[in-house]
Amino acid sequence: MSGEDWSAFRYRDFALACWARFLVSFAIQMQTVAIGWLIYDVTGSAFALGFLGLAGFLPTISLALVTGLVADRCERRLILAITSAAMALSAAGLLWHVWSGAASVWPVYVLVAAYATARSFFQPASQAILPNLVPLHHFGQAVAFASGVHQVATIAGPAIGGLLYALDARLPFALSLLSLAGAALAMLAIRYRDARSDHEPMTWKSLLAGLEFTMRRPVLLGAVTLDMFAVILASAVALLPIFAKDILQVGPWGLGLLRSAPAVGALAMAMLLSRTSLVSRRAGPRLFTTVAFYGAATIGFGLSENFFLSMFCLAAIGASDMVSVVIRMTIMQADTPDELRGRVAAVNSLFITTSNEIGQLEAGVLAGFFGAVPAVVLGGAGAIAIAGTWAWLFPDLRRRDHLVGEGSEPPWPSARRNL
Repeated sequence: MSGEDWSAFRYRDFALACWARFLVSFAIQMQTVAIGWLIYDVTGSAFALGFLGLAGFLPTISLALVTGLVADRCERRLILAITSAAMALSAAGLLWHVWSGAASVWPVYVLVAAYATARSFFQPASQAILPNLVPLHHFGQAVAFASGVHQVATIAGPAIGGLLYALDARLPFALSLLSLAGAALAMLAIRYRDARSDHEPMTWKSLLAGLEFTMRRPVLLGAVTLDMFAVILASAVALLPIFAKDILQVGPWGLGLLRSAPAVGALAMAMLLSRTSLVSRRAGPRLFTTVAFYGAATIGFGLSENFFLSMFCLAAIGASDMVSVVIRMTIMQADTPDELRGRVAAVNSLFITTSNEIGQLEAGVLAGFFGAVPAVVLGGAGAIAIAGTWAWLFPDLRRRDHLVGEGSEPPWPSARRNL
């Protein structure tokens, strides 16, 4: 790989931010595997898995208007450091719960909700700070790299988390605690400081500015809602503990590998996107195509009874999702002025979290009534239907050609190289 391929990492603050995002994602993924297996092992209930999604969703929807404004009014670097530390405290609570040997699961739901509260502030600030760390001509590459770093963590986290849980249920939570503490320190080491000397007063208008901006731009609205409804319907990952234990019979270690498989596909696609101009043109049509492929791969996973075929289908899900992420995130950041990026990022985070957590709840409820396989297959078919419907409802998004340049908001904040 040439030096130009890694040019975004020449910016010190961007490299630090990527390292911190890796540690946060790594910790979250380890915890997700461990919590999912713990809950299903104790309760044996698909509904109990679904309620994990509800515990993560309620804080996000409750704080959606506030978190974006905080990201626009406060120093983003400090927000990221503080929320990383808060998530570390949640990991400490989970470690104590497992260490104590308590049989009840309600403390797990409480701690998941506490973690979700911190994550609600972390996500918009994490998205909004990225354009401040690299210049415009490196931003598309930076999005692909940042997503790739996240996917590396999503590969390593579940695999290591599943292995550690099989050895000792306390280990994944202990390592998550250390990783989140390290992320907080990395965020504090970032030198960039937000240059904001004046703030608009906190009014309903300012709170709703990000939502209003998104609603008035069909390209942004179509992109975020397409992803939201597709993931709500096709949330196969939420039911992986059931597939690992009852269908594929591969245990906690196999569950960790299944959780890692989407990230393997996503990482491979992220590296391809960072080195090529695959989505720099015809961005809109490629977005709808990849969402339809996402649904088809979900159907394949639901029907599979072979561990390796299931891994392949999950990798295909991750690869298609990565294309969607890069297109959506690049358009959103490029088309949004800096003073609104935190609030628009909060709207995007709300849609993402809604899709993940409500998708988990929806999958758990459907699996509880009809079984895991029908729930996944129907969800994949629904994602394909959503892709076709949204292509018709949002013609501006369907006709979007360039990722950056069609409606991008100048001026782009300058970034320091900090070599």
